[in-house]
Amino acid sequence: MAKKLTKLIPKKRIHKSGLAPGSAIFTGDVKMENVVITIINYDKTGIKSFSPSTANEAIETASILDGTIWINIDGLHDVKSIENICSFYDIHKLTIEDIVSVNQRPKLEEHGEYIHLVLKMLDMNATDIIDSEQISLICKGNILLSFQERTGDVFDGVRERINSGKGFIRQRGASYLLYALTDSVVDRYFYILEFIGERLDRVEIGLLDNPEKAYLNDLHLLRKEILKVRRAVYPVKDVALQLEKTSTSSFPQELDIFLRDLYDHTVRVIETVELYRDNSSGLLELYMNSVSNRMNEVMMTLTIIATIFIPLTFIAGIYGMNFTNMPELQYKYGYFVILAIMFFLMLGMLAFFKRKKWF
Repeated sequence: MAKKLTKLIPKKRIHKSGLAPGSAIFTGDVKMENVVITIINYDKTGIKSFSPSTANEAIETASILDGTIWINIDGLHDVKSIENICSFYDIHKLTIEDIVSVNQRPKLEEHGEYIHLVLKMLDMNATDIIDSEQISLICKGNILLSFQERTGDVFDGVRERINSGKGFIRQRGASYLLYALTDSVVDRYFYILEFIGERLDRVEIGLLDNPEKAYLNDLHLLRKEILKVRRAVYPVKDVALQLEKTSTSSFPQELDIFLRDLYDHTVRVIETVELYRDNSSGLLELYMNSVSNRMNEVMMTLTIIATIFIPLTFIAGIYGMNFTNMPELQYKYGYFVILAIMFFLMLGMLAFFKRKKWF
């Protein structure tokens, strides 16, 4: 599914302080006008896709399907539709609250018959800024529910594997689909980090050649992006460990080998994030040191010039006094002698500074 750029609809933030636990209130910004629901139903023999227009139609369609059922909902602002779908599958009201509250920390929760997973999906927007989107995944039996803030995601590869029947994805149930979607989110982190690494290299080269203020602005933006990735990735490490320890009918132990691979990918992402974070701090120090060294060079040059003119100014000041009894003033070549003395004095000081390697 191609990523579509949707017009952002301004929406005032809603705060939930004082409300009862489980109050399903959308706390984010409306990023699309209408909710889009898609259903993918597959098994070893084939695949079927549906695009219901309402939540009730989606429930009616999914209720008569067999095999693995993936129901994807794009658009979290329609709380009523989300409540209808979740209520049909007996999803707890606290889970529904977490789905529509878009500032959740990535986490994994076990609710008896189902597993609820919250992730931060990262991607680059049109201005090459990292865009973070909350995605919620619920795995219950042969049903997987996914909730996104808007249309467009990083799951095209998973959909292609389902459509083509490649790999194990059609042979396994919703639990493997949950792993596949989570792995796609984590793999996208590598793409984001590769982009950040290239920008860090360009900033480093620019700072070494010419430490301008523009590079400092880029560096601050990169540090902000790295922190955004760090906040999204760090909790996923605990999620991968918790998934591996989870042993339920909806998430069997046969997936442990895949979950260990997911954990390994997460660790690699975290190590790369920390490396880039240290590199950005080092580049910031490099910029400050470069600016300080340039200032020192300027001050050294000005100091040398001032030092050279101090004795010259002294001599000029002496002979600029208006005393009557100054014998040198009557000397025929006095002006040229003083100029010669000042010239050789300047040369001598330059030679002294050169020998001391002060410039």
